[in-house]
Amino acid sequence: MNVVRTVVWMVLTALVVGFVVLNWGEPQQVKIWPGGAADDFLFEWPVGFMALMFFLAGFVPMWLYHRGVKWGLNRRIAALENAARVSATVAPLSPPAPAAGAAVDDDFAGHSPAVAAPGESRPL
Repeated sequence: MNVVRTVVWMVLTALVVGFVVLNWGEPQQVKIWPGGAADDFLFEWPVGFMALMFFLAGFVPMWLYHRGVKWGLNRRIAALENAARVSATVAPLSPPAPAAGAAVDDDFAGHSPAVAAPGESRPL
């Protein structure tokens, strides 16, 4: 999978570099902020440089957002794994054993007091 990813990045880089080289001609005016005729905020940049800047202006915020979400999810997974690891190491609680001389109620032997078998009624 890493080979495919590397090839895709190499092809994309070659396309962007080719576009920049072919369009690095006469600088063009870019109006950054509108205003009056004398107050225009203009830059004169080559088209290839403008393409790189606007590509990065769109790519970098989305990349940072992706990295932030990935970081948050990795933290959540680590916390859940840590909680599962801690709960697995704690010994389960067992019910206390009856005393040696204690009487056992045979009416409910083998039945859970919370659930009655089908067709069986429980005393209130």
